[in-house]
Order: sequence, then C-alpha cells, then structure tokens
Amino acid sequence: MDRTLLLICVIAILSTGAAYGMECKGVAFPEQAQVQGGALTLNGLGMRKATLLKVNVYVAALYVAKKSNDANAVLGSGSPYELVLQFVRDVGAADIAGGWDEGFEKNAKGQLAALKDRIATLNGWMTDMKIGQRLIFSFRPDAVVQVNVNGAEKGMIKGYDFGKALLSIWLGTPPNPEIKAGLLGGACG
Repeated sequence: MDRTLLLICVIAILSTGAAYGMECKGVAFPEQAQVQGGALTLNGLGMRKATLLKVNVYVAALYVAKKSNDANAVLGSGSPYELVLQFVRDVGAADIAGGWDEGFEKNAKGQLAALKDRIATLNGWMTDMKIGQRLIFSFRPDAVVQVNVNGAEKGMIKGYDFGKALLSIWLGTPPNPEIKAGLLGGACG
C-alpha cells in the first residue's frame, strides 16, 4: 500500500512540474496556452527592464503556433499568438500607456496614423498594475487582439496590422534588448 501512495505522489509531483514550461525571476508560465481553441507553445520568456538602472518591470511570455528564434518569421507568420506580461513591480496606468505609445512610434512608423484610434482604445483600457498582476494580449485567428487586464476582459481590437504592430513592440525594436532575446528562446534576464 505504501508503494502505491509513493507512486501517486511521484506522479503528482512530475505532473506539476510538467504543467509549467519555464520560469524567470520566480514567475512560472505553462508550456501551452489556448487561443480560440487552438494550442500555442511557449516560445520564450523575457524581462522588461526600465531606466538606466535596469529596474525589472515585468516578465513577458510569448506563445506561438510554431516555435522560432527568428523575430521576422514570428512577426510575418500572421499566426495566432499570446503575449502575457506579469508585473514584478507596481506600474501606473499612465506609464503603461506611455510605453505603448513609445513602442508603437518606434515600430509602426508608417502605419502610426492608421493605428492611432486603436492605440488610444488600448491605452484607455490600461489600469494601474500591481506586483503579480497580468496583462494578456491574445491575437486570434480572426485577426483580432483580445485584451485582458488582470483577469478582466477589456475588449477586442481588430486588424492584422494592429496585431503585428503590437507584437513588434517586443520583437522589433524593443524597450530593452534582453526582452526580445528572451522571447525568442534566449535567457530571461
């Protein structure tokens, strides 16, 4: 009887370990995510660092249909993705919106005018984020980005162009190079 109990415990422990694919700075993410019924695989984790002091802000997890270490391949695929940002420090809504504005300006240059209203919608959904809270961006097969702020569905923003421009914030010219490298399968740090 004791052997059976031991075997059950070992299986439970191994199953728990298999549920999480990667960890960065104590933040763990599962190996897979679901977007509109389709399974996506964890591509990598990256750390958003801010200021010259390299202050950790959030751990980002990128889920994709097909793993890749090539940013252009991921951005050009048009496939569904999910980007999860788990905050490791408190950040105000204005700072988050400012980060989006800066990221879109750096990465969507020629498309910025066409994206302006949708960026404003995204910024309007932002709230102050506390340690442990998550922002989730799910780019669905119907070319819609579904936005979840700390467990609350905020809405959807239409357009393949918006979905690509949003992901370009991290895989184009990112706020810090470490985050891009981590999301593409490198070390998270």
